[in-house]
Amino acid sequence: MNRARRLAVFAAALLAPAAFSAADAPPEPAVSAVERVGASPWGPNDEIGTLNLMTDSSRAKVLSRIAGGKVYDLSVEFFNGMPSWYLLGDPRFQFWLTHTPRGHAVDDPMHLGEEKNARVAYTGDAVSMYTHTGTHIDALNHFGLQGEIWNGFRADQHLGDQGWRKGGVEEFPPIVARGVLIDVAAAKGVSVLPKSYSITPADLQDALRRQGVSLQPGDVVLIRTGRMTLWPDNDGYIHDQPGLGLDGARWLAEEQGAMVIGGDNLSLEHFPVHSKENWIPVHTYLLAQRGIPIVEVAFLDELARDEVYEFAFVAASLKWRGASAAPFRPLALPLR
Repeated sequence: MNRARRLAVFAAALLAPAAFSAADAPPEPAVSAVERVGASPWGPNDEIGTLNLMTDSSRAKVLSRIAGGKVYDLSVEFFNGMPSWYLLGDPRFQFWLTHTPRGHAVDDPMHLGEEKNARVAYTGDAVSMYTHTGTHIDALNHFGLQGEIWNGFRADQHLGDQGWRKGGVEEFPPIVARGVLIDVAAAKGVSVLPKSYSITPADLQDALRRQGVSLQPGDVVLIRTGRMTLWPDNDGYIHDQPGLGLDGARWLAEEQGAMVIGGDNLSLEHFPVHSKENWIPVHTYLLAQRGIPIVEVAFLDELARDEVYEFAFVAASLKWRGASAAPFRPLALPLR
């Protein structure tokens, strides 16, 4: 059975009418009208925030527990027409061929002649995209407050015409850590959470209790809303997303010590948000105030289907200098 068929069967098995709605969630906590970015406990030059929690010892510890066997790929494919964040005018993913075997032979740009062009079949291609497309990781310069990003770096001092000179995604090291899946959709007994549902600390705690898993400081926490069951329906996947609420983000960051927080939706947090002061409060809280990187569009359905809730998380982003995000290829390796 191929991957698409397996996931169709999995989604059908989970499909059930929602016994609750986004209206059942409690209101978001008030956001201060004057929010300030966080100062890093790792010093005034820190640009990677909580990724400083990784050590040689922590990496060795989680790698020593790998059970072997299946490796789960938590990324999605990139293709023309894929769902992407275009609502603010950002460009969608585009892929095109710059060379084809026959076209190259006809044009003969290197003046090689018919015989050599017939021997070597040449294909080349190019892409254009918004950096927050597909499975990606948000850098700490993605969102700030009052003209500053994490650790007090100011746009008027550190943002040039070629990108940020502080807090860019190229600073992120490869991530090797314990990963934990929190399957909120399954805990609620639905295939996908209702539109715009705000995930609370109680939702996270209930899912963890049902899974028999607890969080540890330095974890990569991945939250499943079930939204990937709508992929790749662009409008269905993007609009009115369920996701993490501000209280849930605070619980993960302040009480559980999460190092990275991600989800299977395009925004991590729910949209539209309930705050009247801040249109994207979870992003500004995690990135600008806590220094916690965000992973979005993570493919979590195979982990959920196999009930793999704890794993070694291994990933690295492309080193795009000064960028606010980059494509990300996370792998999950079950632990013994």
